[in-house]
Amino acid sequence: MAEVEIGRGKSGRRAYGFDDIAIVPSRRTRDPEDVDISWEIDAYRFELPLMASAMDGVVSPATAIEIGRLGGVGVLNLEGLWTRYEDPEPLFEEIARLDTDKATARMQQIYQEPIKAELVTQRILEVKEAGVTTCASLTPQRTRQFAQALLDADLDLFVIQGTVVSAEHVSKTSEPLNLKRFIREFDIPVIVGGCASYQAALHLMRTGAVGVLVGVGPGHACTTRGVLGIGVPQATAIADARAARAQHLDETGVYVHVIADGGMGTGGDIAKAIVCGADAVMIGSPLAAAREAPGKGYHWGMATFHPTLPRGARVRTATRGTLQEILVGPAHENDGRLNLFGALRTSMATCGYESVKEFQKAEVMVAPALLTEGKDLQRSQGVGMGH
Repeated sequence: MAEVEIGRGKSGRRAYGFDDIAIVPSRRTRDPEDVDISWEIDAYRFELPLMASAMDGVVSPATAIEIGRLGGVGVLNLEGLWTRYEDPEPLFEEIARLDTDKATARMQQIYQEPIKAELVTQRILEVKEAGVTTCASLTPQRTRQFAQALLDADLDLFVIQGTVVSAEHVSKTSEPLNLKRFIREFDIPVIVGGCASYQAALHLMRTGAVGVLVGVGPGHACTTRGVLGIGVPQATAIADARAARAQHLDETGVYVHVIADGGMGTGGDIAKAIVCGADAVMIGSPLAAAREAPGKGYHWGMATFHPTLPRGARVRTATRGTLQEILVGPAHENDGRLNLFGALRTSMATCGYESVKEFQKAEVMVAPALLTEGKDLQRSQGVGMGH
């Protein structure tokens, strides 16, 4: 891809987000009922290509169970309130009542409570006893510390997750987690991320992970791009990871799943993520808007409560409907934020594709006018695509 000159001494590639591109319909159409949007990773099959983000305002044991019943998988944050407190409900209520200017400082205090290994195991078992697939996340720094608790609970899928996770972490003060050795020796299949470039994705795939999370800073509650100045728009990041997946498949014969993590608010965004190369999506804010969400109308990322450099904000999310309405409908609004996976199914059918892997072959084009062309009335009235 041609580079753009930033100045005499620096050049860079042009990158694109979801709002910059459009999916081009093909010569064929299908009935939505004939479309298969299911997803398989390792030994597990899901009716929806969905992972719910490992964020306290999104996934509790109860919502993980409901998301599992609806066809996706909820990722429980094992460094969150559910593993620090026996009963965190009063704290969720307090966080929801906090003034905006005091929220981050108070949350830093709340999250100082140590994580308890027995609660790690207990929370996983609560989900497992409901009969759905269990999935949970830890940062690389705490993975070794709580690995045995995951095994004791017989966790199904494990996510090693951070703002940026690399296969070559270098430290002068401590021994970093050797991802390749850990993943190959661990008895639970591992998904790892985030990353946002071809080379980083390829190196993570070479660790033996079954899936790679793609996304640095696109989340609605994330401020990483502002605080640290790093990140890649999601359409480009996913497409680069797609190329890494093809390279890794050619090298090894092993298919590693690309999971788009963050930046999606509508069914159209999810469809574009799939077309760019994602096998599944990880979403948070859309699910924080569910009536069942533990955040009680608020949402915050994993780094919001960092003790010295927070990289997230507590954001308010208007309650839009139940988890079922948000994921599979029925929708009673026209802005694309309900029935997300019904929209994916209809997008695939409209373009003539029968499965998620086939939909990845759809044509896209750079389309700056996509969200504004012919939408003057909607924008002037604040309805539909004019919200």
